[in-house]
Amino acid sequence: MADRSFLSWPFFEAKHRDFAARLLAFGAAKIEPLAHDEHDADATTKNFVSMLAAEKFLDAAVPEGSHDVRTLCLARETLAYHSGLADFAFAMQGLGTGSIVLFGTHEQKAKWLPPVRAGKSLGAFAMSEPEGGSDVAALRTTATKDGDGWRLNGRKTWISNGGIAGQYVVFARTGEAPGAKGLSAFVVAADAPGLIVEARIDVSAPHPLATLRFENCRVEPSALLGKPGDGFKIAMSTLDVFRSTVGAAALGFARRALDEAISFSKSRKVFGAALSDMQLTQAALAEAATEIDAAALLIYRAAWTKDNGAPRVTREASMAKFFATEMAQRVVDRAVQLHGGQGVVAGATVERLYREVRALRIYEGASEIQKLVIASQILSEPQT
Repeated sequence: MADRSFLSWPFFEAKHRDFAARLLAFGAAKIEPLAHDEHDADATTKNFVSMLAAEKFLDAAVPEGSHDVRTLCLARETLAYHSGLADFAFAMQGLGTGSIVLFGTHEQKAKWLPPVRAGKSLGAFAMSEPEGGSDVAALRTTATKDGDGWRLNGRKTWISNGGIAGQYVVFARTGEAPGAKGLSAFVVAADAPGLIVEARIDVSAPHPLATLRFENCRVEPSALLGKPGDGFKIAMSTLDVFRSTVGAAALGFARRALDEAISFSKSRKVFGAALSDMQLTQAALAEAATEIDAAALLIYRAAWTKDNGAPRVTREASMAKFFATEMAQRVVDRAVQLHGGQGVVAGATVERLYREVRALRIYEGASEIQKLVIASQILSEPQT
């Protein structure tokens, strides 16, 4: 990664710079050689999880205490620079256990977190449904009381690590109140009777995704996170931690695209000169570099604010996620354009980035949803 000057910004402490340096060296030596391996996303994801666990990097994703969001963002930015699937492997170990870290009892944490931290089990966050993605309050999956336990019925889709996870944090309607106030969260083992992997989902940038079906899936009372009716709060609090990290992954893609564009434009000769000598090329590179720095400031502002005790960073995290993912799409697109025909050759780095970056504008709240969240936040602020 060419530009590391941002690590001198006052958002970071020595521990963050040390972590970033260690992960950057690991990424270049271990992740980069596997970056173009897309023939078996399940196996590659599991391999990356094992590699990250062996070097203790998953300790940041699945902490024994609280999350350090700046470390999470640095990890996702660095891993995404080398491989979208490596970033995915790290991020899902965090998102898939984040609700347990934040709201689990001592017993729940002791049971579910160590295997994921050690890379022996994969975590998953099961919220989206066929008829409701961003509209969390409209979830239809139900959890009904059955003795002292619960029975889950319904379907979940677009579930990352679906089919290979060892455990799922599942959000279901328990009906304490209408809409968002009637949801609860449960930790469900992958081998629970009645939990069925209905279909695997193939996407343009291969990642493990699946649709799940719950048919009278019974779970013990110990599966409930928090109290009945806490599901919406648990989901939003978890996303509050991880939403800005999606922007960090986009930042990693954008930094790689810019580095590739700079390198290519210096070596490519057109009309008797280097492509980098052309003013339009210089304009494209300048715009990309400026947007990357702007996105980084938003991302690490959100992360710093959360790490310094803010109970919620909804506004800051939504701004970071929205701007960074939209920015990365533009930067990657410019890099492909500068590469010309070579930019769309299957297997080229910028071609892979082009496929990888697109989903970030959709998952964990599409850009349109982020705009509504930001508007809601600023409109609710008191006017002076």
